[in-house]
Amino acid sequence: MPSSSENRRTLVLAALAGIAALLLGGFLVARGYLREIPGVNSYGALAEAFLNGRLWVEKCPEIDCAVFNGKTYIIFPPLPALLAMPFIAVLGFGTFKGFILLALGVSLVSLLIWQRIFAALGVEKQDTRWLLLALACASPLFQVGLRADGVWFFAQTVGFLMMTASLWAVVCRNSLPLAGLFVACAFLCRQMAIFYPLFLIVLAMPREEGLIAGVRTVFRPVLKAAIPVVAALALIFAYNWLRFGNPMDTGYAYIHNPGVDSFIARRIADLGLFSRDYLLFNVLYLFVQGVHFDFTGPHLTQLTGLDKAGVALFVASPWLLLAAYARLDRVFAAGALVIAIIAGITLFYHSNGAEQINTQRYALDWLPILIVLMVRGQRPAAFSALPLLVMWGVVTNAVVVLIASFYRL
Repeated sequence: MPSSSENRRTLVLAALAGIAALLLGGFLVARGYLREIPGVNSYGALAEAFLNGRLWVEKCPEIDCAVFNGKTYIIFPPLPALLAMPFIAVLGFGTFKGFILLALGVSLVSLLIWQRIFAALGVEKQDTRWLLLALACASPLFQVGLRADGVWFFAQTVGFLMMTASLWAVVCRNSLPLAGLFVACAFLCRQMAIFYPLFLIVLAMPREEGLIAGVRTVFRPVLKAAIPVVAALALIFAYNWLRFGNPMDTGYAYIHNPGVDSFIARRIADLGLFSRDYLLFNVLYLFVQGVHFDFTGPHLTQLTGLDKAGVALFVASPWLLLAAYARLDRVFAAGALVIAIIAGITLFYHSNGAEQINTQRYALDWLPILIVLMVRGQRPAAFSALPLLVMWGVVTNAVVVLIASFYRL
């Protein structure tokens, strides 16, 4: 039983984290109501195009659109646009300004699913509350919700929900076919989700059976699970062929951003989408880089900027360091392999998720797997640090967001 002094410390940490979380939640809702501008999210434009029987859009609302044979296309996977279609159909693309609030609703559903996952994995209620707070306010999930008026961030919010649902299907329902359906949906938001089946299959194997026997047990469910995944692949191939005449062409080669002179644009023009020249930058920002504000003036007292290339995952979300105590078994090996594949590919990518503060948003593509590995089985005494780590992450996030907003950084 915790001592009275430990209970008091936990209450103090909970109060600090709770105040910061309320500030973050209020800021997110206020931004959704007051700051979002209608008609600027590319998924809204794509939803409008679908409603009018087109695959191309009349103009590019943001950047990173492809121009091919005189037509403009949204290059990103289409499922988030389908989610937005009912709202665009009723309110119209030019007047709908609810992408941030829609992302908030999607994130809340993700948190409800995580509550079920934690319960199924035997996480204590007190730890569950801290973990849900961490996911909501001390992880990249908050930041992508805050910026969900942009196409890239809205896609990650929806993709995170689908990846979470695929894990729920295995952990809570023991259903690989249902997991396959959610993986297919996740792939239609974030293409890195195509690697999830490897982890899900191993996770679904009975613990008491050996590897060979486990493979036999899940063989037929895997075949059923493959149906929606193959269908999603076929849909994307057809979608690419109808737009660009090649099933393997995603349109990235035709990105047309006139007048944009960013380091991202220069990287693509000079080095390409993937290059080993990006490795050091991406590694340092993923694992080492901290929060960095720029001060100028003769006395270095004028706050003029904030590093928007992001903050290292274990700095912005230190509670994830507890994954170091994960149980080492075949589930861990499969999860670590999938994480290494997804993260490894993005380390050579031209963007690490730029325009992000106190976060590494690409980590959302593999973060659900890391969280499951972290909470499986017995949790050691080190987990008593969970409230402190979560409090620090939530408070830091609140400070960065509020300062960045106040100074319009």
